[in-house]
Amino acid sequence: MQLENIRSPRDLQDLSQEELADLARQIRETLVETVSRRGGHLASNLGVVELTLALHRVFDLSDDRVIFDVGHQSYVHKLITGRYWRFGSLRTFGGLSGFPKRAESEYDVFETGHASTAISAALGLARARDQLGERRRIIAVVGDGAMTGGLCYEALNDAGSSGTRLIVILNDNEMSISQNVGALSSHLTDLRVSKGWNSTKRRVRSRLQRIPLVGKPVYRFIHASKSFLRSLFIDEGFFTSLGFRYIGPIDGHDEERLEQILRKAALIEGPVLVHVLTQKGHGYDKAEQQPERFHGTPPFYVESGNARETSLLPPYGRVMAEGLCELAKENDRIVAVTAAMAQGTGLDLFAEAYPKQIFDVGIAEEHAVTMAAGMAAGGLRPYVAIYASFFQRAFDQLIHDVAMQRLPVVFLIDRAGLVGEDGATHHGVFDLAEALPVPGLTVLAPRDICELRHMIRWTPQSEGPVMIRYGRTPADMSERYPCKRFTPGRWEVLERGADCVLMAVGSMVETAVSVRDLLLKEGVEAAVVNCSTVKPLDEKLLRAFSDRPMFTLEEHLLTGGFASAVTGFLVAEELPPPRIAFGLPDTFVQHGARQQLLRLLGLTPAQLTRRILAVLPHDSERSERG
Repeated sequence: MQLENIRSPRDLQDLSQEELADLARQIRETLVETVSRRGGHLASNLGVVELTLALHRVFDLSDDRVIFDVGHQSYVHKLITGRYWRFGSLRTFGGLSGFPKRAESEYDVFETGHASTAISAALGLARARDQLGERRRIIAVVGDGAMTGGLCYEALNDAGSSGTRLIVILNDNEMSISQNVGALSSHLTDLRVSKGWNSTKRRVRSRLQRIPLVGKPVYRFIHASKSFLRSLFIDEGFFTSLGFRYIGPIDGHDEERLEQILRKAALIEGPVLVHVLTQKGHGYDKAEQQPERFHGTPPFYVESGNARETSLLPPYGRVMAEGLCELAKENDRIVAVTAAMAQGTGLDLFAEAYPKQIFDVGIAEEHAVTMAAGMAAGGLRPYVAIYASFFQRAFDQLIHDVAMQRLPVVFLIDRAGLVGEDGATHHGVFDLAEALPVPGLTVLAPRDICELRHMIRWTPQSEGPVMIRYGRTPADMSERYPCKRFTPGRWEVLERGADCVLMAVGSMVETAVSVRDLLLKEGVEAAVVNCSTVKPLDEKLLRAFSDRPMFTLEEHLLTGGFASAVTGFLVAEELPPPRIAFGLPDTFVQHGARQQLLRLLGLTPAQLTRRILAVLPHDSERSERG
């Protein structure tokens, strides 16, 4: 069977094991070829090929429900649910998303872009099923990385106590598969899921408990002995204590065995956890050898594994980490905190230099922030590096545990703004709306890598919390605008002009300079201001520039962002508000290359220039000056 002929999961049902093995090979080839061109999450998808095939052969997922946590391991699922012919458009503007999308397919029942949510969502689906009197099976496929998030354990605790039918598949891709343990676990697994074993247990329990005096103690002894013997070989106690039936570990690359276990797990009335062992990157040697490198990868050459394109500029994360290393040389109280994203945020560089001064807490952003607060209260100077979209989870901790106590925690908010192909779940466009209302929090946004270095250098002087937000795409404006010493609360006037003023934040400063150059060709002289401190505002400069039309530019939602803060101040001062606030509208932005998304939103230099020119001719003050 050719992969291109798989129109729906029904086409899998009559395939032999040999045909399934060949199909798995084709899927892996397609994954490597497509991701090498489009970028994306490769290693995790290579690891779940057989598991996904088994799921679709055992369950009718047009009626049963499966949720992938995190959704980046759903590429195989997409390929065999009628999306093969669109798979080449993966993560492109208008093409397939890199995550489950309800609008794409009836097989995508819940959208998952952030980790640790699937068990909660699956339990919600299970309770809806029970309330409506339905019988469909609900399955959550959860990676072991996601299991470091606290939300998983809240959901496991609730699901186990509920007793409702729910299957959780723990996709464990960190453990090697030992033949001895595998053989023993297979034997125990067969016993535990077989109808004969379970019915025998019930009969023994019933008969022993009817024997006066000694029956119950004998049963407890047998049960305890059995549990002890199992625990010598399989660490199941944690899940069983939560009310789950534990099955495993199972070789996640043995499709036939997976089918056998999943069919038996489906018969269990109650919550069950199936522990599956897989290998990240399975089938592509470069990804097997460097699973972290190929977790989320840019386009690459298949033969070498090297990236197709490399930026001439260092990424913001590397610049941040280099600056942090310089601070740590001078101060051994400097520590770094990450939530399972050391490599993504650039802190792997800091970890190499100062391994005892970095703390990776797993996918637990809330814990990371409160722990950092404790560190600061204890006399350390913690720096917490988190993606902007992931930081959303720690909003309460930012307010309650850090800001209220005025603790000197520095938040390094990576991937702020539009991040491109990962789409709505990963765009960092809510962080200013979260941060600006928080009393005592200093919020910074560097125009380029040079200014970021100066900001990092300044942070030890802060007596309270600081947030520095920077995007995914690095910029360096220092050749035209050499960096000066950074002073918080004081904005930088890059260009002067009497006709209007462009107030820009972070990544939009470079855009504002381009707009200024285009306006100059039309005879309009625009001032350009780098508003590098978003909070507190440079009130003196705002007053000084209030005598001419003002335009704000930000790569953030307009609701609650920089323009809102500027407008609030100007109105309170009875000064004219900005003529136009440029930013993101009240919508979730789709996936696509950053430049395509900026064009979609009307935020390219040419588009901004046209809108400004359309406004300025009607300005009476400018007409008088002309």
